[in-house]
Amino acid sequence: MTIVSAEALLFDMDGVLVNSIPAVERVWSHWATDRGFNVQEVLHRAHGRPSIETLRYLLPEADHEAENRIVEQAEIEDVADIVPLPGVKELLAALPNDRWAIVTSCTRPLAEVRIRAAGLPTPGLLITANEITYGKPNAEPYLKGAAGLGFAPERCIVVEDALAGIASGRNAGARVIAFTTTASITDLVAAKPDWILKDCSAIRLDASEPTLKLALEEIAVSAT
Repeated sequence: MTIVSAEALLFDMDGVLVNSIPAVERVWSHWATDRGFNVQEVLHRAHGRPSIETLRYLLPEADHEAENRIVEQAEIEDVADIVPLPGVKELLAALPNDRWAIVTSCTRPLAEVRIRAAGLPTPGLLITANEITYGKPNAEPYLKGAAGLGFAPERCIVVEDALAGIASGRNAGARVIAFTTTASITDLVAAKPDWILKDCSAIRLDASEPTLKLALEEIAVSAT
């Protein structure tokens, strides 16, 4: 186990706290098929980014707000198999409420629906696409998350699964835990997080005062 200290944890949501991958892939696959795009390319582009940024990239001349409303409504309605990932409920229950936040590329309505569907506690601080100007991989989301909790970003640990989110955390100056729930080990290594873990079940809170003391069960990565 690797022992680390931090003032706070900043969690991405999809792929970190909740398993929404089936729902996300259903919605974006349907959208891509309807509009004649390659499904796999759209899924790769969409993961970890605000949906409106994906739409701006894929449909530069479209009404992005209208397209985004279509995608968002489809995602809000597709929550039948939204579930918490392993270890999430136990870790969040152990953390002081003022020492963690959710920083997601979802809109606030969609984030709130998924948090409820997964049965997770309501975070004291929730940063969504509605609160930012520049989405991941820009540093803004995690800078706002750290500031909202009252800590310098370098004293926080970002918990991510998406490459864009890992870059966002690094760009903010935070240390980053990367989960293997979405990206390959090869891609995660290339993104240069500080630690690579399986999921929240690999994080144990040993102490919360005066700072968080965390035991991490890292995944062994072979040198190439």
